Amino acid sequence: MRIRSLGVIDDAVVELSPGFTAVTGETGAGKTMVVTSLGLLLGGRADPALVRIGAEKAVVEGRISVSAGDSVVVRAEEAGAEIDDGALLISRTVSAEGRSRAHLGGRSVPVGVLAELADELVAVHGQTDQQGLLKLNRQRQALDRYAGDAVAVPLAKYTEAYRRLRAVSVELDEIVTRARERAQEADMLRYGLDEIAGVEPRAGEDVELAEEAERLGHAEALSSAATAAHAALAGNPEDPEGIDAATLVAGAQRALEAVRSHDPALAALTDRIGEIGILLGDVAGELAGYADDLDADPLRLAAVEERRAALTALTRKYGDDVASVLAWAEQSAARLTQLDGDDERIDELTAERDALRAELGGLAQALTDARTDAAERFAAAVTAELASLAMPHARVSFALRQTEDPDGVEVGGRAVAYGSAGVDEVELLLAPHPGAPARPIAKGASGGELSRVMLAVEVVFAGTDPVPTYLFDEVDAGVGGKAAVEIGRRLARLAKTAQVVVVTHLPQVAAFADRQLLVEKTNDGSVTRSGVKVLEGEERVRELSRMLAGQEDSETARAHAEELLATARADA
Repeated sequence: MRIRSLGVIDDAVVELSPGFTAVTGETGAGKTMVVTSLGLLLGGRADPALVRIGAEKAVVEGRISVSAGDSVVVRAEEAGAEIDDGALLISRTVSAEGRSRAHLGGRSVPVGVLAELADELVAVHGQTDQQGLLKLNRQRQALDRYAGDAVAVPLAKYTEAYRRLRAVSVELDEIVTRARERAQEADMLRYGLDEIAGVEPRAGEDVELAEEAERLGHAEALSSAATAAHAALAGNPEDPEGIDAATLVAGAQRALEAVRSHDPALAALTDRIGEIGILLGDVAGELAGYADDLDADPLRLAAVEERRAALTALTRKYGDDVASVLAWAEQSAARLTQLDGDDERIDELTAERDALRAELGGLAQALTDARTDAAERFAAAVTAELASLAMPHARVSFALRQTEDPDGVEVGGRAVAYGSAGVDEVELLLAPHPGAPARPIAKGASGGELSRVMLAVEVVFAGTDPVPTYLFDEVDAGVGGKAAVEIGRRLARLAKTAQVVVVTHLPQVAAFADRQLLVEKTNDGSVTRSGVKVLEGEERVRELSRMLAGQEDSETARAHAEELLATARADA
């Protein structure tokens, strides 16, 4: 990895060994930035506070060895990344303003893509992970992870049934608890539909009635106007000497007929005058018919206004016009059908809920059985590992419990509480020596014992669910003496099958590393490119001496450091 402007690190390159790499240095020198950098490369949260003061951005670049066909390679190529000679290049940039960018194989990708690759690439463990292991849900997750498909398959079926049961229960509770509101809604809908049915409106009826009311209200004026217009066009029988438009047009046509043959243009005009005469005759006839048919019936007008009033009463309540009222009626009828079917729906949902609860109980029992079997094997494997970590008499076990709940599901003849992950409460117990009662690790394990239990758990995982790289951030805290030597020895053995990176303050652990990196500051408090260096020979002895006694040149410390290195080499 290359790290620039991150925390105390100005610009440094971290070269990790294929086996066991120990990262050491004075407190505050920036060792933890190695963990932080790897976290950023694997999609961790970008904190602008990590950017070195005075810098615009922090940049972490990494080169990860991969093999063709690996799931990591497949996912990376799906994201558009290119594999460079068996290596995958990853970079992460964090600006001082908090913006974050990620690149994978030369392509810009969402940070979430890096997080997807994280579980396949590196297992990171630190002090926060130890604290997390104290939580019961994390202990259950650890057991499920160890069990693999034996738990994953029934858990997937259980989760699906649980999700369906939750959805059915929510719908059922909603229908039952809202029964009164739904009954009131149904009554209101029935009242509205009955009111509309009593009026029986037709689509467009309001527009037709408005036009008719306007015509009936002005019948006399309309009749007088139509009669006068008819007389002007076709003549008045009471005034035979009067001149009307039809007579004048007919005279004009006769005047032209005698000479039309002498000029085609005049003939065309004569024809057009003839058309005007025909049109005048048609309009005059229609005006006569209109005047005869016009009925100034006050009774009909009253009936029209009464009908309009009935329609207006509907549009005030149910829509802007009759079309909207009819649409409301259609929607309300459908909703009323739904509401009227609530009793039937309640019966259906109740039957489905009971069936799902029974199914869930059976799946929960299968899940418990699978966890019980895996717990025995997991506890035995962790106990065996603890024997290699200077805890030869410690015994680890799992307690699987269920809490009785009258509203729960039936498992083994009892009604027990249930959740999204089953009915089991899983707790990791530790008996540190013979005769000691098995107690929860949160109460029965010291800091050093907890570190070793954590390491033992991870070693067991390495055999069942391996990842290429393990990173431990001072998980050896609270450990010393012989236990520290055994932790170093166990990490070295783990490194035979995977890459192991350990940030440590213990010389007993660092001595077992294939490569030891020293992180040191310059006089101005920064870590430069030369501030992360591989220790060899005399330099490594001096660093181990400093870690042992705080004095690089102490002869006693040097002799102890050389002895530690010799022990580690002999064990290899």
